[in-house]
Amino acid sequence: MRPGEEWVALKMAERGGRGSGGHGSLDKSITLPPDEIFRNLENAKRFAIDIGGSLTKLAYYSTVQHKVARVRSFDHSGKDIENEPLYEISVQEEITARLHFIKFENTYIETCLDFIKDHLVNTETKVIKATGGGAYKFKDLIEKKLGLKVDKEDVMTCLIKGCNFVLRNIPHEVFAYQKDSDTEFRFQANHPNIFPYLLVNIGSGVSIVKVETEDKFEWIGGSSIGGGTFWGLGALLTKTKKFDELLQLASKGQHTNVDMLVKDVYGGAYQTLGLSGNLIASSFGKSTTADKEFSKEDMAKSLLHMISNDIGQLACLYAKLHNLDKIYFGGFFIRGHPVTMRTITYSINFFSKGEVQALFLRHEGYLGAIGAFLKGAEQDNPNQYSWGENYAGSSGLMSTSPDVYPMQRTRSGTFDMLEMDRLERPLVNLPLLKDPSTYIPDTVDLTDDAMARKYWLTCFEEALDGVAKRAAASQPDSVDALERAEKFRQKYWNKLQTLRQQPFAYGTLTVRSLLDTREHCLNEFNFPDPYSKVKQKENGIALKCFQSVIESLDSLGWEERQFALVKGLLAGNVFDWGAKAVSDVLESEPQFGFEEAKSKLQERPWLEDSYSQWLERLKEGPPHKCALIFADNSGIDIILGVFPFVRELLSRGTEVILACNSGPALNDVTYSESLIVTERIAAMDPIIQSALKEEKLLLVQTGSSSPCLDLSRLDKGLAVLVRERKTDLVIIEGMGRAIHTNYYAALKCESLKLAVIKNSWLADRLGGKIFSVIFKYEVPCK
Repeated sequence: MRPGEEWVALKMAERGGRGSGGHGSLDKSITLPPDEIFRNLENAKRFAIDIGGSLTKLAYYSTVQHKVARVRSFDHSGKDIENEPLYEISVQEEITARLHFIKFENTYIETCLDFIKDHLVNTETKVIKATGGGAYKFKDLIEKKLGLKVDKEDVMTCLIKGCNFVLRNIPHEVFAYQKDSDTEFRFQANHPNIFPYLLVNIGSGVSIVKVETEDKFEWIGGSSIGGGTFWGLGALLTKTKKFDELLQLASKGQHTNVDMLVKDVYGGAYQTLGLSGNLIASSFGKSTTADKEFSKEDMAKSLLHMISNDIGQLACLYAKLHNLDKIYFGGFFIRGHPVTMRTITYSINFFSKGEVQALFLRHEGYLGAIGAFLKGAEQDNPNQYSWGENYAGSSGLMSTSPDVYPMQRTRSGTFDMLEMDRLERPLVNLPLLKDPSTYIPDTVDLTDDAMARKYWLTCFEEALDGVAKRAAASQPDSVDALERAEKFRQKYWNKLQTLRQQPFAYGTLTVRSLLDTREHCLNEFNFPDPYSKVKQKENGIALKCFQSVIESLDSLGWEERQFALVKGLLAGNVFDWGAKAVSDVLESEPQFGFEEAKSKLQERPWLEDSYSQWLERLKEGPPHKCALIFADNSGIDIILGVFPFVRELLSRGTEVILACNSGPALNDVTYSESLIVTERIAAMDPIIQSALKEEKLLLVQTGSSSPCLDLSRLDKGLAVLVRERKTDLVIIEGMGRAIHTNYYAALKCESLKLAVIKNSWLADRLGGKIFSVIFKYEVPCK
């Protein structure tokens, strides 16, 4: 065990044995090591806590020190630079902000407070914000253990603040539950405007709140018949005192043995009123006539339906009264239990005649703690930032049938974590999205597509050893690089196994989320840019070829040159270290270059081919005002593929915004690398130099550190520039950005999506072969 871990395990085991009603046995108490639960605790600055009837949710803000890769241009003046590297790479320490949210059973609260107290070093606050009914019960204990003054906050205000925060910052936070489909969890696309909505909080009773803005909400109704009613009546009927055990009984029961149905009354459907024969006419109706004992399971199921139907009808009526179509359900009655989500979903669907959908939140259990934390951090204005879920440190959604994955439910009930990293810059929608409310970045939903899911999970598993090896090799001077690489390998492997069992853990499973999780895990173990040296070398080699490529292009006639430019753009896109078919070639054939890549390309007609329409547009139409180009890879791709294309657009009188990743991912070009590369190209080419000087060529960062592209989460500065320059052409290149994501993205302006398919399975799926070409020119309908 790690230092301190043995103590926590023993303490939790001891506490679990003291009259805790069966909570906290030894195997439960050590499900997760404490240094993985209370991460970065020594740098915690501010705390909040939400204590419910059975669960405690702790929130704290910490500073996290991690490594980042920096590039800096050398001063080459007066030197022979033939054999000098293009730029200097350094790995520096950077401090960023992180929010931690931890959920555990109240049984462990005293031990957890002891552990926190012993590890607090740099806290800045003397106050802990608290919410929930237990905030009163445990006030003295918290103040005694932590030496912090408990400042209580209103429960509903905290819930609303927390709900707004997750809706705004976590893609795929919201889901609908569909028990009888292959995918139980149907995640919803984030709507750019989260208001207004109805929040139905089902605790002991039911509170219904209408939320109109960040700070404007009102309690509009409720009911005394809620979770406490189910629990209380259930205990009387079944002699079962534990809420989760009561739900277990309900999940095995058959309510029709207890409930009187329409067909029991009328002998079939009541067609005059359009009522199905299987509809419940009277909850517990058969108990008045049947001369027999009913099973605990059947009574629990009947009770669950009765309570859920009542709540569902009430919610529907309030939604119609206030003209709202978004209803979010939360509270301990829901708490991720499939049986409650199923009954609530059925009830809402029935009473609204399918017009309203019951929606649930992936992090519903954390809303109060998040809201309490935000109340305590108002002077820092956390809402001015964008935040992103850190998959490496978050547990993910563990809720599923207790019969299918009993161990996962045990773990979920013990400790559960959510981590949110503060992003450097605020993220917004691309203004050119046709309809941001229906935009879905990802092309294939792996949660839905079992065959694709199996393939891609296996693909990422098989690539893992190579990624770990590459990570270790990128830091040859580090004594612990191999050890950290192995930790990364193990962590990402464990994430992949979780996703095999629970593909919904982090929302909709996609190739993008698999790539992003891998990047998060690499960063977790201080491998900020495993491909930095590869990019440095390839950028240097490509720059030496730039002038000869330009001379060759300039010697061609106009129409021939347009095709050569597109072919060059596609050939450049072959150089993708993220594709195994390419990385194998690049490692085994160092001489493989630009011309060799061209020879690999599929001959026309391409798999997706609207080149003729693009050429016609260039011939007949006026120059575009401004083109936004999302670049992909470093080296040959950006220098010999993208820049000649940029140069041609500039020559036509089109301004260009070149957008590159803010942070590293695989061998994708970063914004800081693009600045150095562009400076060197400008020194060789007067068209580029002039465009930079006159601000007709602008370099911006995307706000992303992903090999894919989410057009709903882009750097705010980029969005402003797109509006200001009246951008009327968007060019997206690369498999990650144009095929795995955005293949179906609809824009308000013309767009080019182009990529080379460097994966045999995907090519076959799309009806092509490896190195097939996608060239998709789209014009929006007027």
